[in-house]
Amino acid sequence: MAECLAPFLLTGMLLCGLLLHAVSLHGARVDNPSERPNFIIIVADDIGWGDLDANQPEARANNTPYLNLMAEQGLKLTDFHSPASTCSPSRAAILTGRYGLRNGVTHNFAVGSVAGLPLTEVTLPQLLQEAGYYTSMIGKWHLGHNGPYGPTHRGFDSYLGIPYSNDMGCTDIPGYNLPQCPPCDTSGPQVLRLKRSVHEGCYSQVGLPLIENRSIVEQPLDLWTLTERYKSAATRIILNARERRQPYLLYMALAHMHVPLAPPLPPDTTTTANHPNDCTVYSASLREMDSLVGAVKSTSDDTDKNNTLIWFTGDNGPWEQKCQYAGSVGPFIGKWQTSRGGGSAKRTTWEGGHRVPTVAYWPGKIPANTTSSALLSGMDIFPTLLSLAGVKPPADRPYDGINATNILLQGEHRGHEFLFHPNSGAAGRFGDLQTVRSGKHKAFYITGAAEACGGATGSQQLHDPPLIFDLERDEAEETPMDAGTPEYRAVAERIARGREELLWDIATDESVSAADYSTDKSAEPCCDPGRAVCRCHPPGQGRELTHRKRSTQI
Repeated sequence: MAECLAPFLLTGMLLCGLLLHAVSLHGARVDNPSERPNFIIIVADDIGWGDLDANQPEARANNTPYLNLMAEQGLKLTDFHSPASTCSPSRAAILTGRYGLRNGVTHNFAVGSVAGLPLTEVTLPQLLQEAGYYTSMIGKWHLGHNGPYGPTHRGFDSYLGIPYSNDMGCTDIPGYNLPQCPPCDTSGPQVLRLKRSVHEGCYSQVGLPLIENRSIVEQPLDLWTLTERYKSAATRIILNARERRQPYLLYMALAHMHVPLAPPLPPDTTTTANHPNDCTVYSASLREMDSLVGAVKSTSDDTDKNNTLIWFTGDNGPWEQKCQYAGSVGPFIGKWQTSRGGGSAKRTTWEGGHRVPTVAYWPGKIPANTTSSALLSGMDIFPTLLSLAGVKPPADRPYDGINATNILLQGEHRGHEFLFHPNSGAAGRFGDLQTVRSGKHKAFYITGAAEACGGATGSQQLHDPPLIFDLERDEAEETPMDAGTPEYRAVAERIARGREELLWDIATDESVSAADYSTDKSAEPCCDPGRAVCRCHPPGQGRELTHRKRSTQI
């Protein structure tokens, strides 16, 4: 940890820590503590703030009718941010209520990762499970799949999904991608090695596995059946919990937008030759994801409507380098950066990288058709749900999320005093909290080095004094404040004070975890090592063999 702090204590150029926000557990609670609420948390992968129709009604896109309805019947959070701008760090922070520099997860885990979210970290499902909740997860995990790092070892009673991103393994009929990945090869390891050199972003040597609890049940899986599988599983979980009269947590991590999976391809499609290559693909996939959310909401409404909180959000902004297969950041275009080359969405700390569409719905508890501009983060899900469930987190560590109960239920608007955005693969070192939000102001200490559509990255630039934008006047982040003005100096001093607290807090935090990012081929999920791509069923027969599962423990 001293290695992390020393450069910043000496130079003052980068942020390598975070401001402690003590979690208050004294917010409003449910009326009847004996009837603990159910929680459905839905995290969409790579979704843009502008992808939610309700955020941009003037566009009349009609891509998210079910989410629009949920916003009309609930609360739309317009200044809500993912804890990081890429997959693993964001998910780790959501489930622990702590920044990556505390929980140890600062960048993504790999197919061959031997570890994952450090075992010293306590997760939201673990605490709810200990309190008597049935906890279930559906979708993308990406926090370690090997041994004790899988979801059923980290607090979930059941799991159905993919251990990492849906482009981190080959499939017989890949989703839409740019560049397009080839299908799985059946010719053996030598051909697979040759194929991998065609496009380094494609993982051709191991089929993408579908995991149920701790077993591989299909490899490579059929991506195009996932929506229906997830819908059936979610319905079963909700109905079974109601039958048992047991409160539940259902955590759904939907990767529809990471590699779009709509419109559906013809059943006999075996190549990528006839994939559409236009903007309708992303819209169709967005509508399919929205329909899944609608189905889950409908089932919940039919069973325990007034005792279930549904919270929809995103893990980070759109993957800009995917061009027509990427979502919309809305007005948050990061124009200062894009005018100099490089991306301003996923992996960056520009608003498009972390400001995500968010809706909270709880009939009878959350006022309908309301909007909040409170500054909130995905880390706030952890303390808020624990507070509503009457569960106290361990007191042996600090948390960075704040209890947003009063914002959800009482219409309060006070969110974070300071919110820090970590480097998630752009300029700087992984996890460095290089951008600071304080009120309407946002300060950048480093910019650049993220890939945009077309391949430009923009040069890395350090900023001392920092670039500071007034987001109320300049949501596009185009023109920084004049460093010579009294307003700038006042903001800079306030952020400097926050930095001092941050550095002191991280230096004295004895609970900091460190993730093991080493990889080994033996850690790759493999159903049958004796067959090409670890295949569990004959090539081209995935749909027919969906229910003839061959299970392999992982």
